[in-house]
Amino acid sequence: MKVKTARPGRGGFTLIEVAVATILVGLALTAMMVSAASNTRVNDAGTKLTQAELLAQETREWTLSLPFRDQDVGDRDNPPGPDGSDPQVWVDDLDDLMNVTYCPPRDGLGFAISVLPTWSQTITMTWRDPNELSSTVADGTSDVIYVNVDVKHHNKLVVSSGWLVTKKPGEY
Repeated sequence: MKVKTARPGRGGFTLIEVAVATILVGLALTAMMVSAASNTRVNDAGTKLTQAELLAQETREWTLSLPFRDQDVGDRDNPPGPDGSDPQVWVDDLDDLMNVTYCPPRDGLGFAISVLPTWSQTITMTWRDPNELSSTVADGTSDVIYVNVDVKHHNKLVVSSGWLVTKKPGEY
């Protein structure tokens, strides 16, 4: 009778198995690090976009609260546009914000937001034909103004937004 002899069992991993496992773990860790970096960039971009939208909304709120035309009788014949320094400090009517850049930006009441020194708002205006809002007319010749604000962070455009403002009933 023939006796069977037992084969010795494998006691561990081969060098090739260890190398493959190390490569797989390294690839997984690299993918997780790239994903985390991407998430950080996306989160930063979302935060900047939210801040820019808020600053555009602050400008909109400010422009909608201002009188359409200068209420000072002595200034009524002045051409549209800022009446003073650059950037315009004293704002008493809508056209005082024409072609003005504020850095730091302004809030809905026109006060500087000094905690945002790397942000700016550039406000431009075009007068529009009330019967054809896509058509521009000469400055000051219409009761409809298209206001545009470009919000920038470190001089890079983040958001551009625009809206129409009309003369309020009973206003000069």
